[in-house]
Amino acid sequence: MSLRLEMLQVARLAPGVLGDATPRVVEFVRSQLTAEGGGADRAGKPDLYYTAFLLDALVALSEELPAAQVRPYLQTFGDGEDLDLVHRACLVRCWAALGEGWPSDTFVASITEHLSMCRSADGSFGMEPGRARGTLYDAFLALGVYQDVGVPMPAPAVLGAAMAELRTPDGGFSNESELKWGMGPSTAAAVAVLSQLELPVPDDVAPWLMSQIHPKGGYKAIPDAPMPDLLSTATILHALGILGADIGGAKELCLDYLDTLWNGKSFYGHWAEEELDVEYTFYALLALGHLS
Repeated sequence: MSLRLEMLQVARLAPGVLGDATPRVVEFVRSQLTAEGGGADRAGKPDLYYTAFLLDALVALSEELPAAQVRPYLQTFGDGEDLDLVHRACLVRCWAALGEGWPSDTFVASITEHLSMCRSADGSFGMEPGRARGTLYDAFLALGVYQDVGVPMPAPAVLGAAMAELRTPDGGFSNESELKWGMGPSTAAAVAVLSQLELPVPDDVAPWLMSQIHPKGGYKAIPDAPMPDLLSTATILHALGILGADIGGAKELCLDYLDTLWNGKSFYGHWAEEELDVEYTFYALLALGHLS
């Protein structure tokens, strides 16, 4: 099962926890579709990044997708030739979510050619061509794209070796080699990618992830973070689920934490947040799915 489908399978369980609140979440997600056919960013403008999260959230909620509105918006990007790696990945995710096939006969070839150009010298992936070292985030995106378009990723063991270089002394993984402390989302991404590549995950990674729990619930992005956040909580729960770890009392703590982020129609990204968006809505669904 691919990275994307693995997350969606879990997120589909969220309505069992949301219960009667599910229709309000659906209403919020649908409200984020702009007149142009894209998902709204924080400024209310259509953006491919948010469109991908909007579609995946509706899939997780077992809702019909607004294909007729979204399709023309996606078609404006062609084969993604003017997009960076993040937005090309989102374009692929959007077409994969619609499930109508690719927009052109050249789409997959164009996407994979760009991926090969973004392969960094260390065997990982970077946001743009020509990088000496890649990042965990870009590697996660690249693997997801290869899986969505149905093309095996070349030299997976080389990617695994590059990721091993991103291990930090504290037991986690950093996003980039220059960072010397573990990051929750990066470590979670490493677990997901290594698992997909059928490469071993070091035994001390699960304890490191579990140690990021905040006393009041939720998981922190870095050990010294003053508060937890929804992205870190969702991705760490997902990684611990992949590893089959028993989170024990952290389950109730995380449920309590998510309750503090609920505003009646969706979830804030953290305690200091004052705006809602569809990205964090999806992460809430992923977290709730793991806590169901």
